Order: sequence, then structure tokens, then C-alpha cells
Amino acid sequence: MTLETPFRRALFRRTLSRCALMAVAAGLALTPPAIAQQVPQSREQITLSYAPLVKRAAPAVVNIYSRRVIKQRVSPFMEDPFFRQFFGDAFRGVPRERVESSLGSGVIVRPDGLIVTNDHVIKDADQITVVLADRREFPAKVMSADEKVDLAVLRIDTKGEKLPTLELGDSDSIQVGDLVLAIGNPFGVGQTVTSGIVSALARTGVGVSDFNFFIQTDAAINPGNSGGALITMDGKLAGINSAIYSRSGGSVGIGFAIPADMVRSVVTAVESGGKLVRPWMGASGQPVTQELATNLGLPRPQGVLINQLNPKGPLEQAGVKVGDVVTAVNGHLVDDPESLRYRIALLPVGGNATLTIIRKGAETKLPVKLIGPPEDPPRDETALDGRQPFAGTTVANINPALAEEVGYAGSSDGVIVLKVQPGTTAQALGFQPGDVVVKVNGQPITRVADLKRLLNQPQRRWDLAVRRGDQVLTLSVGG
Repeated sequence: MTLETPFRRALFRRTLSRCALMAVAAGLALTPPAIAQQVPQSREQITLSYAPLVKRAAPAVVNIYSRRVIKQRVSPFMEDPFFRQFFGDAFRGVPRERVESSLGSGVIVRPDGLIVTNDHVIKDADQITVVLADRREFPAKVMSADEKVDLAVLRIDTKGEKLPTLELGDSDSIQVGDLVLAIGNPFGVGQTVTSGIVSALARTGVGVSDFNFFIQTDAAINPGNSGGALITMDGKLAGINSAIYSRSGGSVGIGFAIPADMVRSVVTAVESGGKLVRPWMGASGQPVTQELATNLGLPRPQGVLINQLNPKGPLEQAGVKVGDVVTAVNGHLVDDPESLRYRIALLPVGGNATLTIIRKGAETKLPVKLIGPPEDPPRDETALDGRQPFAGTTVANINPALAEEVGYAGSSDGVIVLKVQPGTTAQALGFQPGDVVVKVNGQPITRVADLKRLLNQPQRRWDLAVRRGDQVLTLSVGG
């Protein structure tokens, strides 16, 4: 309908009022829609923009360039299959150097030049250069690099100048549907801003780091965005952009960011001048499936079913039992072992946590004293040599501290292979870092001393058993 004159508009209003009175008289009510759609009422509403937010946040996001030199022994003859047939890898020629470059982003979190980025952006770099938003360049020093959470902390010398920073937000306050902006340097084209929403929280099946607990967003994130900022509408850092799900290499609307709470724990450790030590659980568990929930009498699948406890661990000492279901840590829900590890990892050693557990259908709360992983038994790291199958390996006793370092989630007893030197007997036999020596010639191996004693006894035949993941592999050598 087009209302062309004041007279027609007045007539329309009177007609509408009469209809309303008639409806009331008939016992009806005119209910306005729950959300009224309106056109913008002012120029200010038409020109709403993220620009003020970006202007404030973007100067704290930097570009990071890293490079490393790789030495190779290359011979032009090795390009010919004829020579490779006779000489194999032994004929390698003269050494050459090859330079690998990496591009990423970072976030200034302290005005004196403390910068957070992803560990994979600067891993094994010989030289790291930080480029500010105003195009100034600074060499950077690695203060901390934590592969487990894929975070690294860098420092640049600002000569006393205070740099713009992003305040770390509370990632637990973020909700699905919140608006966010991603700032970084995708594909090296320069600083770029993309917008989106938080698509999901507590993503634990990503497999990017040992502590999988990510914010998922559909804000476009591409290669080069790694280490950049994911910010909320109040201009605070929600997380560090870390990974994307993609089959083509470009954004498909599934990006993952490390929560700001984890970033805070890493930065705090660097500022305190100490090594970051995360609390030790001394327990392992599994997700509660629908079948388990039915058997346990739970109303729905929830929490983590504890299936193994270390007698000296803090959960055992607090009264947790095998068969208990842990549903929350300090009120934060957990639904799988990864989210339980994450919630414990955010807390300081020496502090306390309150676990909510379900035991035989009844819910209760248990206080837990948080301790660091102990060096018990001593790791006794040893390089093995001689005429025996494990020559060329470095082995150690498994203890909680070592297990945390190498990401080993199995039993806390035994001897683990830490390194395998190339060109050695152990490499030829296929041993790998992470293998756990189970038996040698039928004798159980629980300590490095046991392994050394057996290997020092000359044998014509070696019968070996090692555990790799969930499998026990057997091997016979000689005879």
C-alpha cells in the first residue's frame, strides 16, 4: 500500500483504530509480533560498523616470519635411478643448505613486548622476525614453547616503548552464537579482519595438541592466521587462532582457537620466571556412552568414567574410586577425558579443585589437592649401545613427570624408548620413540637396570616384546 498524501495517511490510521476497537468489542486482541522488524531510523544505525573495535584491537596483532636452515647431502647423480640402484642412500654427495620459511601471526599481550603465537609457527626456527601493524620489524626471542598446547611466548626489545596490547578475556564466559572477529595475516597478504560467530565450544576431537579444548568459529581463518587473535565484541582476546578444518587448504567455515584461559596460564608461567608445571591427575578414564549411562543408572551420557588410578595420585588420595563418574571440575562440566585434563591443567599446582562425581547413582563433591607430577621412580635416562637389538636407543624409566613430558598415557610402570638414532640396529629393527619394552627373552622389564642387565648377557637369539599404543608387538632376532 502506498500512502501518498497526509489525508490518506490520516484515513488509514482512523480505519486501523476502528478495526482495533471492533476486535476488542468482539473479545479479540491484536497481538504485536514478538520481534518487530523496523527499518533503520537514523544515519547512525545505517552506518553501524566494526571499525572502531578493529581500530583499537588491530595494532596489537603482529605478523611473524620465521626461517630455518636445513642441511642436506645431495648429489646430482642421485636423481638418476641407475645410480640409486647401485649406491642407494649411502651415496649422498656434498652437503647443501636449504632455507625453509614460515608465516604466521601473533598477539601482543604485554606492553613491554611479550607476544603469544602458536608453537607450530616458530618451531625449530633459527631466526624469528616480528612485524608490527605500523610495519616496524623486530628480532624476537623465544621465552617459552609448549608443543602440548601449541603455544609459544616471544619477546621483542622495544627499548622502553610501550606497545598496544589485547586484554585476555574470560573464555568461559563465551557462548555459542557470540559475535567474534579474527585478525591475522592469511596467505601473507597483510593484516586482515574477518567476522563470524562462535559455532561451538569445548571441541576436543581436533587432534592439534595434547590439550584439546578449542573454541570453534566460522570467522574465516586461513593459513597465516595461525597465532592471530580471535576477539569478542568488547575488544578482549577470546583465543589464539590455531587450526582449520579443510580439505582444500582454504577456509570452509570451521576454525579452531585456543581459549584465552589456557593462554593466560602460559603467560603467567613466563612472567613468574618458572617452568610451567601442570597438575597431575594420576588417573585415566573414558567417555560415558549411552550404554554405559544405562548400566550406571545415569539419566543421560555425561562425564568421565574413571577406570584407572595411581595409588599415589591426588584423585586416589582425595577418595575417588574406579567406577566413579566425574561430571565437573569447580562447577565446569566435563564430558570426556580431554576436557577433564584441560580443566585440571588450568589450575595452579598447590591449589585445590572440587570434583563433582556420581557414585552408585548419588552425586557428591570431593576436594582435591593439586600436585605436580613426581619423578618417582627416577627416570635413569640411558643411551644403549653394543651388539644387541636396542643398540642406538635412549631409554628411561616411566614416571608421571616423564609421561607428561612425552605425552604417554599408558601405565606408569616400565621402560620407554625416547630416541632412536638413525643408521643403528634399533632403527633397522623398526623400534620407535614411544615404544615400551615389555619383555626380553621372556623376562619382564620394569626398570632400565633390568633391561641393561639382560642386554649385557650375550645371546644367540633375542625374543622381544614391546608395547606400541594398544598393541604388543613381538620380534625374534638371531638364532
